[in-house]
Amino acid sequence: MPSGSALVSLPRWIGALILYIHHRGNFDCNGRILHTYLVGLLVVLGLIILTLSAIVYVSAQGTITNPGPRRSIPVLVYLRALLYIPELVWACLGAVWVSDGKGCDPATVGAVIAAVIASWIILLFTGLGVVFVFDPLGNPRPQQAVMEPLGVREEGTQLFSTARSLATKVWESRLRLLCCCLPQDENYRAAFSSIAQLFSGFFSDTDLVPSDIAAGLALLHQEQDKMERSRDPDIVVALSPSSPTGGDLETELEKAAHCMQFAAAAYGWPLFIYSNPFTGPCKLSGDCCRSQAAEYEIVGGDNLGCHFSSILHSTGLQYRDFIYVSFHNQIYEIPFFVALDHKREAVLVAVRGTLSLKDVLTDLSAECEDLPVDGVSGASYGHKGISQAAGYIYKKLVNDGILNQAFSVAPEYKLVITGHSLGAGTASILAILLRNSFPNLQCYETLIKGFSQDIPNMEDLKRRILKIVSNCNKPKYRILLRGCWYELFGGEPDDFPTELQNRREEELSQPLVIHNSSSYQSLGSDDSPVHKATHLPLFPPGRILYITEDGPPRRHCFSQVKYQAEWASEATFMSILISPSMLGDHMPDIVLGALNRLINDKPFSMCTSSLSNS
Repeated sequence: MPSGSALVSLPRWIGALILYIHHRGNFDCNGRILHTYLVGLLVVLGLIILTLSAIVYVSAQGTITNPGPRRSIPVLVYLRALLYIPELVWACLGAVWVSDGKGCDPATVGAVIAAVIASWIILLFTGLGVVFVFDPLGNPRPQQAVMEPLGVREEGTQLFSTARSLATKVWESRLRLLCCCLPQDENYRAAFSSIAQLFSGFFSDTDLVPSDIAAGLALLHQEQDKMERSRDPDIVVALSPSSPTGGDLETELEKAAHCMQFAAAAYGWPLFIYSNPFTGPCKLSGDCCRSQAAEYEIVGGDNLGCHFSSILHSTGLQYRDFIYVSFHNQIYEIPFFVALDHKREAVLVAVRGTLSLKDVLTDLSAECEDLPVDGVSGASYGHKGISQAAGYIYKKLVNDGILNQAFSVAPEYKLVITGHSLGAGTASILAILLRNSFPNLQCYETLIKGFSQDIPNMEDLKRRILKIVSNCNKPKYRILLRGCWYELFGGEPDDFPTELQNRREEELSQPLVIHNSSSYQSLGSDDSPVHKATHLPLFPPGRILYITEDGPPRRHCFSQVKYQAEWASEATFMSILISPSMLGDHMPDIVLGALNRLINDKPFSMCTSSLSNS
């Protein structure tokens, strides 16, 4: 963050200097107020740049768990905080003076106005950054008189409980501010509280800043690549006991590709425009510009014409083939549609994935929730947000008679449910809820191994980051620079030493984790993802098709990409893979393209930087 602020402040200072030199003969108007403003701005920005440069230099010293050389950072940070006062005062004075700059050269006044606006924009984003990143709780635990091994500290139960409660309130306030545009009803307040408890519990026993996490992710990605390169090529992914083999794989791939077309169509016009940037707007323009509420009586929600028209274009179905289409979107309530798929003779239910802030809140409601399943003895659990969304769609399908209406039209058809991302998890639980009524139903869902809505997987990722950064004795700036180079240009994974070399416990004056916490215990624990898990592990249901890129892990843009598929067990997805292409691989059009290339056995031209796992 200091380096980013320095990169922003330096161009501002240079711009103000150029402005002063270029217009220095035109400041005679209005009592030379504009001249005074620019001189003051140069002085304030100069002091800020010097302070930020000192922060950047000092923060690059030492290692992540050896902050001894960075002892002067708090003083420098407080100095930078004090400089916000003259910066704010000067921005206010500049706004007043510029508004009273009558009689001055218009070009000069315009240039100064630009400088004032830039100051206010920087201050606004700085304030938002402080609100969302700064930890107002600081270190609520007292410092120990005796230095503890590996720089850890004892956890005071009562004090830690109080700090945890305060942290929950802080996270809840952040969520309310971030989602201020959403309704603040009881459902949203309950969701904010649940997510805040989850976040405060997840981060409460660590002392990592965002740059520490970035360094850990960079190290972990290189470590995973080293393990992948050293893996025996003869080792194959373990088969699920219930998975078929042989020719059945090709048949299932064809069905999966066909269903994925509907799962992608459920995203409506945003994905259609994204996938067809040149022709999409023209195809949808007529439908988006006229009201079709009367014509499309089966459709509910916003932007009816745009969404429904894009679904028609994506699926190739006709209006008469749709039984129900809903674009209603609230927390725990996600869009879906029901259509007659005559090609596969199926009543198809397609559930949309994450597309809105409300969907993100549903994703983040990740605590386990009781999931009543008929015919299953013992307790069953599911992801809270996904279970709630599945329950919402189940009630619409059953209680509102949507499925009865569909099967009255096509009684011989089978039921098929599909979805991608959040829609995939919802589709799987929805299939479980409907299985007794429709024992022959099929469900096709698409998930990405790099993404996880399972808390134990996230806890495992946190433990791995803690372990790898605590054992690396290189400065953080070297880790980050090497990580950026590796992600952009590839090469061999860096072999950073992972043993603590010549490090004295006295140097570790800042703890990495709290003593006796689960994260602390994990530093010396086994790498098993479920080791000492504090939350119930959740697994993808059913048979799993594991799709990977076939070939070297690094390719140039527009190179030929081929994929391979094999059956896998749920154990394959017990950890999160780090990759710079995670977001791209997660896009539904990329997944659909990979499935189509698999069934057509043709290379797919795309730009990718690392091995992708779907």
